[in-house]
Amino acid sequence: MQSIAYATRKLTIAIILLFLLCGGTGIVSSWLLGAALSEQATASGLLRNHMEADMMHDAVRSDVLAILASSEPGIGIKLEDARKDLDEHLGTLRTRIAEDVAFKGDAAIEAAAAKVGDPMVAYANAAQQIADAAAAGNPAAAKRQLPGFFQQFSVLEDSMAAASDAIEHYSDGTAKAGATLGWITTGLLAATLLAAIGGALYAARLARRRLVDPLIALSDTVEKLVTEPGTPLPETDRQDELGALARSIAQFNQQVEAANAEKQATTELIVETVGSGLQKLAGGDLTTHVDADLSGPFARLKQDFNVAVDSLRTLIGSVHSGAGSLRRASTEITAASEDLARRTEANAASLETTTAEISQIDERLRTSVRAASETVGRADQTIEAVSSGRARVSNAVTAMSRVSESAKGIDAVIEGLDKIAFQTRVLAMNAAVEAGRAGEAGRGFAVVADLVSALAMRAEEEAGRARDQLTVTQVEIGTAVAAVEDVDGAFSSISENAQSVHKLLGQVAADNRVQSESISRLSETIRVMDNSTQQNAAMVEETSAAARNLMAEIGQLVEQAGQFRIEGGGAAAPAWDSGRTAYALPVASVSAISEEAWV
Repeated sequence: MQSIAYATRKLTIAIILLFLLCGGTGIVSSWLLGAALSEQATASGLLRNHMEADMMHDAVRSDVLAILASSEPGIGIKLEDARKDLDEHLGTLRTRIAEDVAFKGDAAIEAAAAKVGDPMVAYANAAQQIADAAAAGNPAAAKRQLPGFFQQFSVLEDSMAAASDAIEHYSDGTAKAGATLGWITTGLLAATLLAAIGGALYAARLARRRLVDPLIALSDTVEKLVTEPGTPLPETDRQDELGALARSIAQFNQQVEAANAEKQATTELIVETVGSGLQKLAGGDLTTHVDADLSGPFARLKQDFNVAVDSLRTLIGSVHSGAGSLRRASTEITAASEDLARRTEANAASLETTTAEISQIDERLRTSVRAASETVGRADQTIEAVSSGRARVSNAVTAMSRVSESAKGIDAVIEGLDKIAFQTRVLAMNAAVEAGRAGEAGRGFAVVADLVSALAMRAEEEAGRARDQLTVTQVEIGTAVAAVEDVDGAFSSISENAQSVHKLLGQVAADNRVQSESISRLSETIRVMDNSTQQNAAMVEETSAAARNLMAEIGQLVEQAGQFRIEGGGAAAPAWDSGRTAYALPVASVSAISEEAWV
């Protein structure tokens, strides 16, 4: 089984890859939409260029008719002005046709544009011939060439109509391709966002199933061990960090159970040996000794008991030289001194044990401080990873915003084309009115005006369709931007939560550090108390020596002391009941010491 650290790294890499997929999809979508918009702009420019060429085609015909009309004095048209307009319109026509021919983006357009070149040259030559004949002062010859000119006009018009159809078909195709690309990119963005959300939910579920739930179960079982020893620990068969922790707790529990068993055995041994000795001592047998093998703090108890019995036996032996009148007072002083000595020794042992326990607590707190510091470092790494993800999402939002702004600029261009088409249609209507007023001479202008009006209406329709399509594209881009901004908001929430965890861990480390310092000061205080207790023990020993000197003067106690079994063994006399009662207090004190030594 993989370790938790390795699994965490894999999960982090998977989440980062999902975020990179989202960002990459947004960037590629933006690039594809930009390319589609550029292709639409090219198609619109080509269509506009061909429409202008078509207008110049009609304008040349009007110029030729104007040149022929300039020979009539009453019309008021100057030949020079008509020739100048003809040259200008022919130049524009050649330029626009050349631009159509130069376009290489569509085979149908290239084929149709290639068929326009020769008719355009023949049409221009026919117009120039009529103009040259009129300029030579031979209007009759110019009029004879007019049927041929109109024939070339029709041929060129058919060629340009075929090119116009091909260009319109190409423009429609680019518009449909752009719309389809918009739907595809929207679907890709939605799919990647759903994948990112699904990955995040899967990561949360996996973390709870593999880490959080097992930790909760392990914690509950550890708490249950306090009241129900022997409860089996879960997750001990796992081969990761959590399994190692469970096995360590199980091993520690076994050690605690073994220590408890050892404690119980030692307690029974103490009760059997020391208790038996105390019973004999209470019965007046001062020859008893504790010979059992006691370890730990109870070895000192065994030594103190044997030393106390030896001292008591020596004391009773010296009573033979004491005085009977001071028997009770000397007995009480002796009992009090022995009791105080044992209590002082018990306090010293308790203080020593407390000092050791506090040192262990201090070491555990220091370990907790180090663990909290390492966790703070991990939280810093998490915050850096989330900040990097937010930067990538922000770049995607910026790229989509630039595409949206470009779309707005194209919308402005389309609106300008719409206005130009409308104005052109108005001008065509005015030209038709003026041609109607001119009568037969203005019939050609009326035809031109009708064609210009029709072209203007088509331009308005195409501009409207382009605006509608651009509006749909802008709405889809806005939706994608909003979705990416939602992802950025989720990153922001994760970053804030990680910073909160970082702050809480810092507070925990600081609190543990303060507690460690307090425990250190408490340990130092207890060491000072231990030294003072040792000094008190020395003073108690001096007091016991003074009591023994006092009993040395009580000679009358020799008779009563003879009731005790010291060496040979004599039965205790009833006269010593008060003495035995006086010695019951030290025995109880020794039992109290035995219980306190386990704390």
